[in-house]
Formats: sequence, C-alpha cells, structure tokens
Amino acid sequence: MGFGEDELRALAGTRSFERGSGYVDAVRGLEVGDGSVTAVVHGTDIYEVELALGAGAGVSGRCDCPYGQEGNFCKHCVAVGLTVLRQAEAIPRQRADARTRASGLEAWLTALSRDELLALVREQVADDRELRRRLELRAAAARSDFGTVRERVLALIDPRPFARYGYVTYADAAGYARQVAETADALCALTTSGQAARAVGLAEDAIRALGEAYEEIDDSDGVVGQAIAAVAGAHLEACGVARPDPERLAEWLVGHVLGEWNDATDLDPLDYADVLGQAGLARLRQLAAEARRRSPRGWAEKYLMERLAKAEGDVDALVALYMKDLVPSGATHLRIAEELGAAGRPEDALSWAERGLRDTVDEAHVDGRLVDYVCARYTRTGRKAETVAVRRDRLLAERSLAAYQQLRAAARAADCWETERAAALAALREGTRQERGGWHRGPVLIDALLDDGDLDTAWREAADRADDRQWQQLADLSRETRPADALAVYLRLVELLKGPTGDRVYEQMARLLLDVRSCHRSLGTEDEFTAYVADLRAELKRRRKLITILDRHGL
Repeated sequence: MGFGEDELRALAGTRSFERGSGYVDAVRGLEVGDGSVTAVVHGTDIYEVELALGAGAGVSGRCDCPYGQEGNFCKHCVAVGLTVLRQAEAIPRQRADARTRASGLEAWLTALSRDELLALVREQVADDRELRRRLELRAAAARSDFGTVRERVLALIDPRPFARYGYVTYADAAGYARQVAETADALCALTTSGQAARAVGLAEDAIRALGEAYEEIDDSDGVVGQAIAAVAGAHLEACGVARPDPERLAEWLVGHVLGEWNDATDLDPLDYADVLGQAGLARLRQLAAEARRRSPRGWAEKYLMERLAKAEGDVDALVALYMKDLVPSGATHLRIAEELGAAGRPEDALSWAERGLRDTVDEAHVDGRLVDYVCARYTRTGRKAETVAVRRDRLLAERSLAAYQQLRAAARAADCWETERAAALAALREGTRQERGGWHRGPVLIDALLDDGDLDTAWREAADRADDRQWQQLADLSRETRPADALAVYLRLVELLKGPTGDRVYEQMARLLLDVRSCHRSLGTEDEFTAYVADLRAELKRRRKLITILDRHGL
C-alpha cells in the first residue's frame, strides 16, 4: 500500500486519528484509481475526500471540510485511509481494473469517427460550462479573434467566482489554477497563430492582474503559482517571436520586478537577455542602478543589481554590491569569498573569509559555514594550529556543544587536545558561574563532559546546575556503573510526570519505570520496585490510558 496506520497517525495527529477511526463506517462510494482513491464521508455534512497514493511516496490527502481546506490531513482523510487499509487485499485488483477502464476508454475514443467525436464533444460542451469556456477560448485563439480571446482571458484570471469567503480558499485553489493554466495555453496559441505582439501585451496585463490577486489566494500546494509561472513562460515565448522594443521591454521588466506584485511570478529579467540585446540590457542596467540609488536597502533593487553583475561575470562589481550590506553574522563575507573562489581568485576569497571572522569575533551568532570555510582552507594547507585557534575563538564567543565538538576534532588532528580541553572546560565552567540562575537550560559544561564520556566529573558538576534532560542522559550513561545514583534521578523524573497527562507523557513515564526496574535489578532490590509500581498504579488508577500503557510494557 505504501502507508500504514502509523503514517496516518503521524499525518493527522493523535486526536484527529482517533476521531477518524470513528468515521470509518461513514465512508461511502470508495473508488480506486491508478494513483488515487476518492470517497465521500458523511459527517456534519457530506465531505469529498481524495487520497493520492504515490509509489514509494506515502500518502497525501485532500478534503473539502473546513479543517481540510486549511491544508490539514483531517479525520475524514483518516477514515478513508483506514478503509483502504481494511481493503488492502482488493486494492491491487481495483487499481488494475482502473487501468483497464482507462485503456478501454482510450481505445473507444480512438475508434470513434470524426462525426461521432464531434457529437460527443458537443454533448459535453452543452452540459459543462467550464469546458465550454475553455474551448471557446481555444477556438477564438485559433481563428485570431483577439477581442474574444482577451475577454475570455480576463474572465479566466478573475478570482472572484472562486472567492466564496472574500479570498480563494485552499479547496478552490486547484480549480482556479486550472483556469490560469488555460490562460497560458491561449497565449501560446496566439503566438503560434501569428499574433505574438498581441500575446505580449495581453500576457503583461494578465501577469499584473494575477499579481494583484495572488495575495488573496491560499496557494499552500503551489498549484496557482505553477500556473502563473506558465503564463510568465508564455510571455517570454511571445517576446521571443514578436521581438518587442527592447528598451520598453526593459522598462516593463524592471517595473514588474520592483513592483509589489512580483511574488506571484518570481520573474527573472535575465531570462529575456536574448530578446533585450545590448540596447535592452543597457537600459536594464541604467534603470536598476537608478532604483538602487533611490532605495539602497531595497531587496528587489539589490536582486536586480546582483543578477546583472553575475550575468556579466563582473565579480568586482558583485563584491562592491555585497560590501554595502555586510550582515553581522558574516554570511555576506562568505558570499563574497565564494564568488571570488568561483572566479579563480582563492587568495582573495580566503582574505575575505578571514576578514569575516575578524569582523564577527565578538558575535555569539556567526554563520557556521563561514567558520567551516576558513577551517577547511587552513586544513587543506596544513595550517592545523590556525584551525585550532579559529575553533577556540568560536567556543569562547558562543559557548555551545557544537563549538566544543569542533574544537575537539581540530585539536585532536593537531595533537593538542589535552591542553585545549583543560582550557575549554575552564572557559565553560566560568561561563556557567556567570550565567548561574539565569539560564533556560542546563550549562554547556555538562553537555561537553557527557559528550566526552567524563561521567565522574559530570556528576560532580551536575549538582544544582543540570536540567532534567542532562540528568536523564547522565543517569542513562551511568546506569550500569552507578545504579543507585541513576535510580535517584529516575525516581525524581517519574514524580515530575505525575501531574501532566496525555499519551506522550504516559509513554515517557513507562520508559522511565523500565529504567527504574533495571537499576533495582542491578542493586538486587526488585521487591522494592514491585512495591513502588503497585503504589504508583493505585495512586494513578483513574488514568485508565496510563494503566493500559503500563500493562503493555509489563509494569
């Protein structure tokens, strides 16, 4: 099947999964296709559900209930999924039947005469308004009836018929996307029928209108965005045929990229480089530079300048552009280094990366890729001591377990870890004293000791400092060698779980009790454990789900 109950539970969440289990008997009209299953579920209303069963890709679902329209895998999807699992043995045969029906339909259509096909199409057009509108559009494009094409295109991209609640919902987005895709087809038809110039103008009107409408569409699946991208593609194709005035095209492209509606298309002006030619690209550069001067920190303005510099292979212009906005994390320094490296200037690249480390030496949050970049360059050239120095500086600045681990790896490679470790632990210990009483999690010092496997020191440092996560990790690692100490930790953690409720809490309590039992066995005090669990069950006997979980674990 490609999925099971566990996946349905993970997709829906425990609550929706349990509710969906109660709706299995309300599933009607299950229809199995080659790659999907459809059905209706009778709940507060009658809801239509479709599950997509991709080969090796698990399962995804759509439902037109309010919760499903928000993009959630709802209880109705769960009910249909469970129904499919109950009928698992029959599903392969039903899929084969679906393929047989599809091939039979294709064979029948192929065998029909021209007149019979026309009669069939006319019959469908009479009954299906949406199909009629699409075919009218294609017909108008084919006979070069631009007035009708324009009217139909503007009607197709109008989102109002789909905006039942003032916006296009998730459930209606796919239907609207199909209409937008029809617009792209019509524009391509205009281009191929000798009306490319008109297709350019109409595409620009459509792109503008779609950009305005896109903010009012729940396009969680991206289907509308894909259809709009097809319209933008039709515009590019039409420009390639019509060859509009390059300077006017450059002005339209810049206006679109800098406008507030560009999110819908994510249009790249340099895709039009062949159409723009030298004159159009020069105008594009001029307009981009003017826009950058007006808005030095504008994202779209910066994007235009970057794209132009990259297209022209002018790495120095690109560096100059990045230099105007160096972010504190060092990410911009890294971008500059990468661009210089790609341009065959490794020394300049390393120089910029090192500058990034100097500029961010006191920053707690530095782009780790910048540090990795410099250390990788040092390591390749045998500069091990400098690699250790960089990693040491980062540990002192950010005091994280990751920084400690990276310093350890570098120092071991340089055969100086014993000395570095003492200094690193001293720095972490000092940091712990400075933070005492104000941290939101246990000190990094204890994480570092646990990561090193230095359990004796970790026990000494943990008193009044470690958080519950660290205490449990320390107990887990010491259960065999220090069962009494581990037992005390586990019993305290069990006490903390007596208050909260829920399956996750109960499962966690059961796992801790298994650890408690293991400690008692090591200590030879199993009778104490039996008495403890009996008292615990009596105390929490009203929590039936907890008792069930304890039974399942043999507790």
